[in-house]
This record gives sequence, C-alpha cells and structure tokens, in this order.
Amino acid sequence: MNELELLHRGKVREMYVVDDQHLLMVASDRISAFDVVFNEPIPDKGRVLTAMTVWWSKHLAPVASTHLVSADPADFPTAAQRPDWDGRALLVRKANMLPLECIVRGYITGSAWKEYQQSGTMHGSLLPSGLLEAQQLPEAVFTPSTKATEGHDINISYQEAVDIVGADFASQARDLSIEAYRCASEHAAENGVIIADTKFELGLVDGKMVIADELLTPDSSRFWPAENWAPGATPVSLDKQPVRDATEATGWNKSPPPPQLSAETIEMTRDRYVTAYERITGESFSTWIGES
Repeated sequence: MNELELLHRGKVREMYVVDDQHLLMVASDRISAFDVVFNEPIPDKGRVLTAMTVWWSKHLAPVASTHLVSADPADFPTAAQRPDWDGRALLVRKANMLPLECIVRGYITGSAWKEYQQSGTMHGSLLPSGLLEAQQLPEAVFTPSTKATEGHDINISYQEAVDIVGADFASQARDLSIEAYRCASEHAAENGVIIADTKFELGLVDGKMVIADELLTPDSSRFWPAENWAPGATPVSLDKQPVRDATEATGWNKSPPPPQLSAETIEMTRDRYVTAYERITGESFSTWIGES
C-alpha cells in the first residue's frame, strides 16, 4: 500500500497530499500551551476537534462554505483508510490560504484585554472606557493577526490587513468571519455556551473564499459556560485551561522541555473538550466515528 506524502506537520495536525486538488487533514491528540507541545497526549482530543469541525461545517453551510469534502473513511484513498485515523481525518480541498488569522471577538479577554488595559484600544482601535474583563462588546469585531511561521502571531489593525491582502479580500474575510461568528454564537447561546472569540483561517477554492482548517473548536475558540460568566472575572473555559493552570502553578518558564502532565490534568482537559462538543451540538460524543 502506497503511503500518502506528508506535506506539513504542525503542533496538532498533519497534512497529507491526496492529489492535485485534495489533502487529508489528520488531527492528533497532541496538546500545546504557550507554544510548547507537551509529551502527554489528551485522549480523544483529535476526534473532538474533527467532530466539531464537521458539525459546524454543516450548521454554517447557509452562511459560509468550507473546504471540507468528507469525514467518511470510505471516501478516502486506500492509503488513508487506517483505523487509527478513523474520526480524526478529513478529506479537504486544497485552498490558496490568506496569510491572516481571521479572529472575531464578541467579548474582551485574552490579548485584547491586556492591550485594552494598557492603551484603551483593541488591535489599535479605540474602545469605550470602563470596560471590564470578559465584558461583551457592543458588537462583534474583526481583529486579524499575522500568521507567524515562528513565535507568536502579531495582532494587526484592519488597515494593516488591507495592506497585506488587498481591500477586496480583507472586506470579504471580515464579512464572512463576522457572519459565521454571529450564526455560531446564536446557536451556542441557545445551549448555554458563550463563544467569547474564535479564529478562522480562510482561503480560496475555485476563486471562492471559504473557511479552511479547523472550525469553532476548543483549540480555536474560547467557549464559556454561560452559567459561570460574569463581567470582571476570568470565566471557566471549555478548552486546555487545566493544562495552562497546572503548568503555570509549577513555576515553569514556558520554554521546552515542558513539565509532565498529571493523570488528573489530562482527564480534566479531555472532559472539557468532550463537554464543549456535547453542549454545543446536543449530540453524544460516543456516537462519533472511531474508538476512544
């Protein structure tokens, strides 16, 4: 059996070449924090990321197209029909990617909150005074960043995004990202989950702008249980927060090698990923493709 050509290995995913127009995107159980990949995997993490991407691709179809072709292993080439990839692999169209991270923020938190505390701005734009951490913004805001090949992405203004990709692509990216966020946020809110912010990666397929890579997952978004949210405090987040909290508590300097993750931290993190999937989709994760 011929093996697929490995195109790229990231912190979490591998991309394989299928043919001139298609790739296979495989999500592992690796977890990173502070740009460092840990030695211990989080069981089922890759399957959760894949399941959520597929679910959102269907839910957002009326407002946003994606590059997803299929999650069914029967549609994959023979070399990709591996049991260990079941439920964590996606057949996708190749896309000409925009060199931007398309972030939409509905609440002020994270790096945006730090900037606001220092200068009263978010990605260079002035915000009203007196905002609290985790407060909802008057409206969702498109706040792009650069895609750094090394180190951290850099927050940029909308005008800087225009300078990078041109006015037409920048406005398309802004409008598509905000509409996808709005639609997703409305659905999540009905299920008691706040989407504080999310990051989209966009590209062109046959000349049309689509969402590529993962879509509204715990790795690309901040999901807050609505019952735990209040302005002025950092809410509980359905993501890798247990990893961040446990490793920061050790005094780790956030450089390799990372500290070992405890069994308790691993289980807590898995639970948060699965909870995010089940609360948002209303479906049991046990029914997703593949085995734990």
